[in-house]
Amino acid sequence: MYKSPKFTLLGILLMASLCATAQTKIELPLWPDGAPNTNGIMEEEKEARPNRPTNISSPSLTVYVAKNSNGKAIVACPGGGYVHLAMDHEGHDMAEWFNAQGITYAVLKYRMPNEHHEVPLSDALQAIRIVRSHSDEWKVTSVGIMGSSAGGHLASTAATHYTPDSRPDFQILFYPVISMDMGICHKGSRERLIGKNPSDDLVTRYSNELQVNAQTPPAFIMHSSDDRTVPVENSIRYYQALVKNKVPASLHCYPTGGHGWGFRDSFTYKRQWTGELEKWLRTL
Repeated sequence: MYKSPKFTLLGILLMASLCATAQTKIELPLWPDGAPNTNGIMEEEKEARPNRPTNISSPSLTVYVAKNSNGKAIVACPGGGYVHLAMDHEGHDMAEWFNAQGITYAVLKYRMPNEHHEVPLSDALQAIRIVRSHSDEWKVTSVGIMGSSAGGHLASTAATHYTPDSRPDFQILFYPVISMDMGICHKGSRERLIGKNPSDDLVTRYSNELQVNAQTPPAFIMHSSDDRTVPVENSIRYYQALVKNKVPASLHCYPTGGHGWGFRDSFTYKRQWTGELEKWLRTL
């Protein structure tokens, strides 16, 4: 004889909690009708390491839509030296945390430049356009760009080289590559973006501390003082340029941590940066 299931109060509350926190995840192609440019890479996409894709030819956007939107959305650009993408700790792992704040969060799987410097930027700006095109559906009123390491270079490039329809409303940078100055740059990122013997014009164009103006969006920047991969001078120069141009900016330099910590719990100052960033986002 069939017996109806019994639901305890605790079970009902647990089910309600799970339903409230469940994420709406959407996968979108970046260029469904074909990209406007190419990086010349003919090899098939593969993983350099687990969840670190390279040779990307079909860029995409994975969107985690906030259930109770506060109006903000973020496009995240994982790092990887412009050769592969650290999709987890600099990308997908942050989705639940941002969603809990009411922020729609989109992880960008962008193409590597392979010395075609315009390719990653075109992907980042297209991602911003895509999120804005769904603003009514996702209840979004402002779209920011975020990036880590070389992804921080891409994010700061989007914040300084945008087109009229793709300007981000704010920027969040984790230990970013900013400059192409040989004295402080990440040499691998520079070489893969603008080549081994770039023109002075390209060096200047992609040294984003030199591209800041009064219209550059507000910035939240994080770095470790002992970062030996991307010197903290990158963030300091960018911050100084923002202040000089009267752009609201917040710079947080932690004494230790090295490079590449992203959302990892092993980073000693995770509680500090998450608390400060959450507070900063509420003030925008």
